[in-house]
Amino acid sequence: MAAAGLLSMGLSQAQAAEQVDMEMVGKIRQEAFHHSQVSQTLQHLTEQIGPRLTNSPNMAKANAWTRQQFKDWGLANVHDEAFDDFGRGWEFRSASLELLSPRAQPLHAVPKAWTPGTQGPVEGEAILVSAKTPKDLDKYKGQLRGKIVLLSEAREYKPGTEPDTQRYDEAGLTELLSFSVPKDVKPEDKAKRLKDYRERQEMTAAQNKFLVEEGALAALSISGWDNGILRVGGGGSRRAGESVGVPELAVAAEHYNPLVRALQRKETVRLRLNSDADFTSQSNDPGYNTIAELPGSGKAEEVVMLGAHMDSWHAGTGASDNGAGVAVMMEAIRILKAVGAKPKRTIRVALWSGEEQGLIGSGEYVKQHLAAYPEPTDPEQKKLPAYFREPTGELQRTKEYGKFAAYFNLDNGSGRIRGIYAQENSAVMPIFESWLAPFNDLGATIVTSRNTGSTDHISFDRVGLPGFQFVQDRLDYSTNVHHSDLDTYDHAMPEDLKQAAAVIASFAYNAAMREEKLPRKPLLKE
Repeated sequence: MAAAGLLSMGLSQAQAAEQVDMEMVGKIRQEAFHHSQVSQTLQHLTEQIGPRLTNSPNMAKANAWTRQQFKDWGLANVHDEAFDDFGRGWEFRSASLELLSPRAQPLHAVPKAWTPGTQGPVEGEAILVSAKTPKDLDKYKGQLRGKIVLLSEAREYKPGTEPDTQRYDEAGLTELLSFSVPKDVKPEDKAKRLKDYRERQEMTAAQNKFLVEEGALAALSISGWDNGILRVGGGGSRRAGESVGVPELAVAAEHYNPLVRALQRKETVRLRLNSDADFTSQSNDPGYNTIAELPGSGKAEEVVMLGAHMDSWHAGTGASDNGAGVAVMMEAIRILKAVGAKPKRTIRVALWSGEEQGLIGSGEYVKQHLAAYPEPTDPEQKKLPAYFREPTGELQRTKEYGKFAAYFNLDNGSGRIRGIYAQENSAVMPIFESWLAPFNDLGATIVTSRNTGSTDHISFDRVGLPGFQFVQDRLDYSTNVHHSDLDTYDHAMPEDLKQAAAVIASFAYNAAMREEKLPRKPLLKE
């Protein structure tokens, strides 16, 4: 049965139970489609400010600019809110890599975040280091001084079989409506994931230290994607007091593979590189989320939240991940202010930082304002991210917990909204179906019971609060732009951003106006 058919079966009952202010929906649509500022917001964020690595100078610029925008739009309680001890700031201005022999060729490369710069051009012979464990490094003692180390093996090219840009068709939307009963998590599987994580951390720390001690000039690794795309994250360490290793660049696969093959042929590979990168602070500084509000009346102490992460990686300009989400959430609250909305509940928008390092900004906000599990006392547990820690007691709720109504997130690129994930909260499904009905003509049609993860709504969901992410057309998010140097404004879809802003403004208004807060699902214990 088609998705639209499945939807219509439940709509009449849902709409009878859930009232939607169609006059307000009409105002929202008019403002969103005929007076939009969403593209201008995204363009400023990406092309005038640029990439926004957490704690970088550009992130500080983004915090300041978005604060001013919120103030100019007449929003209230505009401020930055700190979360402690994120780490050091870092930025890079330029990078170059050249093959000097056995032939001359410029190579496509970008430094990994939180790695040191070269302090000017350096030249050296390449050497391949194949090490999976700290013990494997021992065989390279005395061989790396003055060398440029290749850390990855060559990778076979695999041609793509799907189109770069993808939108949901009817069959894809219908498939999303099915729910697969989750399998039991075996203790041994959880233990293996923890073991793998610890081994990766141990290897990274050991490798950083080893390369410095052995006098390597720099290191290169292969990009995670093919077709000349540079997919780059972090290296070194953002933590003061930890070894940051040597300058390390990610290299396009098609430029990296020939270097390995030349070494395998016993040829001398000589390279020149220059990484103009450095740390902008020397201490573990706090990160900052930017917050603003449209105050409520009648139920002003209760809060509906909108959010998206403003931090990005540095190879591109963070347009799809997640400047698009930031621009849409800013536009949604601008629309509500512009149309004179008077919500009962306060609508709060948060632009998060530290998402790319593990939902840190939103997680710390939830911890400070809403709920948290007791901090572990075991030093080994303290070193682990929250998702690996063993439960330490009952959830500790603040006074704000009971007054929290809902959180809506956007972080899957610039594609239009096709529906929403209910996160196994069956009670909200008919409500959301009613709220989506005025946007069925724009392709937003489905409410799926499925969970989706990996972004900031999880910080709310994991403590039992209603936190939701929208279903979006993927476009080229997973093929070209995610964490890559192609994540730029030109890959965003302006019309899709307008649609998403209208849908989210309406959802925020409906959540703020309904008599009761959204239903909550039972809090699962680990």
